[in-house]
Amino acid sequence: MSYISEILPPLLQGAVVSVELFVITLVLSLPLGLPFAFGEMSRFRPIRWICKVFVFVFRGTPLMLQLFFFYFFFPLVLNIDIPAFPAAVLTFVLNYAAYFAEIYRGGILSIDRGQYEAAHSLGLSKAQTTFGIIIPQAMRVVLPPVSNEAITLVKDTALASVISMSEMMRVSEGIVNRDYNLTAYVVAAAIYLFFTFILTLVLNHVEAHFSTYTRKEN
Repeated sequence: MSYISEILPPLLQGAVVSVELFVITLVLSLPLGLPFAFGEMSRFRPIRWICKVFVFVFRGTPLMLQLFFFYFFFPLVLNIDIPAFPAAVLTFVLNYAAYFAEIYRGGILSIDRGQYEAAHSLGLSKAQTTFGIIIPQAMRVVLPPVSNEAITLVKDTALASVISMSEMMRVSEGIVNRDYNLTAYVVAAAIYLFFTFILTLVLNHVEAHFSTYTRKEN
């Protein structure tokens, strides 16, 4: 126990960095995915293909490779030094925006075309139809996969250790290499499980609340 109390403070400091990366990524990528989803469905071909290529590239290449690319791209190509944390944020936001874009697109396409026709017959504009009718209904469809991606994000923050960012995985690895003791990995795993448990409870509550709200609306 004395050893755990000794290594816990630096692990918690690393956990704070992991949580910061998680929160910033989620706050920025959730809304960013929506314009890319609409872009993929755009009738304007250049916009549609740009969005499709973006989604294809970020979903089709490993997140670790993307981290390396952004971390080394700016110093080597643009001669701009970028710290590990901003590089990780940029990479994670773009990566998860691509995944959320596909989830949103699937949710929007799942809405029956009759909803559009009914809105049009009521004289609603395209924007009113999209944001007042389609997106609220699509939210019920996309919440479960969005929740799964959010839980995956908790674990993916560990990948930031590959660019020497001092998040929890990097800190635990340093402690293990220093002390030749695997306890730090066990404690780090317990902290990840705790975060995942709390997030799961919150997301389940959100899904239940939104489901109840949708039933009342219907």
